[in-house]
Amino acid sequence: MSANLADRKCVPCRGGTPPLSRDQFAPLLAQLSGWQVEDDKKIVKSYRFHNFVEAVNFVNALTPVAEREGHHPDLYVRWGEVRVDLWTHKIGGLAEADFVMAAKIDRVAGTVGAS
Repeated sequence: MSANLADRKCVPCRGGTPPLSRDQFAPLLAQLSGWQVEDDKKIVKSYRFHNFVEAVNFVNALTPVAEREGHHPDLYVRWGEVRVDLWTHKIGGLAEADFVMAAKIDRVAGTVGAS
């Protein structure tokens, strides 16, 4: 379902751009699976792995995508899990690019066997 978002390019927003409202981000969130909104300011998801090495391999696979898109998630790595937090720091909330990046992260997760 997130393929459409995953095929788009992350477009950086300009300073002064307001963050998306709940009504604005709800249709974007509906295109993703397993992502949750926290405080109407960021989206989060945890990916599960069989061990620490698989979790780190996921981060390593994700790194070039984040660099290419110029959109860098906060990643929390521990044994068997990577938690991803996404928001646009420049505006202190959610932008469309966060949802595009989330879809791209889901695509990477599908290639490395995350659950």
